Amino acid sequence: MASLPPVGSRVSIRYRLPAGTTPPLTDVIGEVRAVDPVIVVRTKSDGLVEVSPGDVVAVRELSVVPVRASAIRALEHAAALAWPGTEQTWQDGWLLRAAGGYTSRANSAVPLDFSATIAALPPIVDWYRQRGLPAWLALPERLSPIRAEGVKHTRVMVTELAAGEPDPAVTLLDRPDAAWLTTYERDVPAQVLTAVVDGEVVFAAEPTAAVGRGAVTVAPDGTHWLGISAVRVSDEHRRRGHARRLCQTLLAWGAQRGATRAYVQVLSDNEPAILLYHSLGFRLHHHHRYVDAVSLTGRTL
Repeated sequence: MASLPPVGSRVSIRYRLPAGTTPPLTDVIGEVRAVDPVIVVRTKSDGLVEVSPGDVVAVRELSVVPVRASAIRALEHAAALAWPGTEQTWQDGWLLRAAGGYTSRANSAVPLDFSATIAALPPIVDWYRQRGLPAWLALPERLSPIRAEGVKHTRVMVTELAAGEPDPAVTLLDRPDAAWLTTYERDVPAQVLTAVVDGEVVFAAEPTAAVGRGAVTVAPDGTHWLGISAVRVSDEHRRRGHARRLCQTLLAWGAQRGATRAYVQVLSDNEPAILLYHSLGFRLHHHHRYVDAVSLTGRTL
């Protein structure tokens, strides 16, 4: 059976009908209400629909409410400002970011303007080649005509922000200190982690247990977004609520800084993180993925 998103998610499920039925397959769209022993989906028109897990052919998670391409573009713009790398430039509607190869987000080009087309790919490839970097494209759905499958398929999940109180066990720092970097464990320079364009950034930590990063930036439509990233819990401290307390503190910090909405970018196969954010009220907004620009242009670096 295809993997199902958490209960409460909105999905489209294609499944088999009883033998001899014509057509043999059908679809149901609605909210997942249960997954065991049968899948239960609440639809707008048919009420509750039950589907045997063994009959499921395909599952696609949908945004809870319809999302316009303009809303995807606005959110992706705010997210790019929150993780911009150490060098940025615009190329025909694409924002190009570089940071010495540290992290995919900080070393990829994203189409943020209506004018962004595939005609810009050759100069994008050249720009990254000059820096000794692969030319990765960060492609949010519906913002580019590129249909390549790509890698690192990601869910962008969002929630509304309300005023909250930070957890006293969580420390907030202006910069990642040595202890923060030790818990984070990834080899990412501080100048990459602290980079933000026209926004604020903070680093949360429960000493030796968990760390995370928050950044508030403003989308072109005026929405103040909090982006939560770099969340890491030490192996020996997992499943003790550290990530939840850390994220709740970052959400409270973002609200205090004027953010009205928050987002996370989660790899689609990271089920523990998806479940955590889902429990905190985050729901799917859109998907994105990374595609090698060289594979589209036939050029070599």
